[in-house]
Amino acid sequence: LRLGISAISGGGKTYSALLLAKGLVGNWGKICVIDTENESASLYSHLGDYNTIVLGAPYTPERYIQAIKACEDAGMECIIVDSITHEWDGKGGLLEIHSQMTGNSFTNWSSLTPRHQKFIDAILQSKCHVVTTVRRKTEYEMTKDGGKTKVEKSGLKEITREGFEYELTVNLELDQKHNATSSKDRTGLFMGHPQFVPSEE
Repeated sequence: LRLGISAISGGGKTYSALLLAKGLVGNWGKICVIDTENESASLYSHLGDYNTIVLGAPYTPERYIQAIKACEDAGMECIIVDSITHEWDGKGGLLEIHSQMTGNSFTNWSSLTPRHQKFIDAILQSKCHVVTTVRRKTEYEMTKDGGKTKVEKSGLKEITREGFEYELTVNLELDQKHNATSSKDRTGLFMGHPQFVPSEE
């Protein structure tokens, strides 16, 4: 399974990911969290004896890939990448690397895109279930109103490279009360159904 969970801060990404992982594999010892969120995974250690890899900056695609491989080599059945946001928009992530490069911006992306694709491939080609979490932020847009420019909220946007959702089996969006709705569902289990609070069941 390739499952994505996105939410704003406090939406319950880590907690929901852990419960869903336990429901998938039935054994805390077969779950590993790759934690880029300041060790937030340790806040839920009362749930069970799952494994954690704490990943700090720099958040390069290659360091994420190494962590995924370490989980696979250790015999994990479910890997939680919490979160993928830093690979894109974190210290040492792709946006920061790009901003520090000299020369043609477009040409620079041609060297960075393959690095990002290898990170995506590590998730897609893993022999484990992979649950990814991603931060969401409020998106704003500029509109003209009678000659005046106004800034208006235009909804929430996932903080990762555009198009990641296409790669997933299921993508769940959590609201502030931890209710999940699916924005993508190749399983047919969630689409068109009422929102729900994720649980082990």
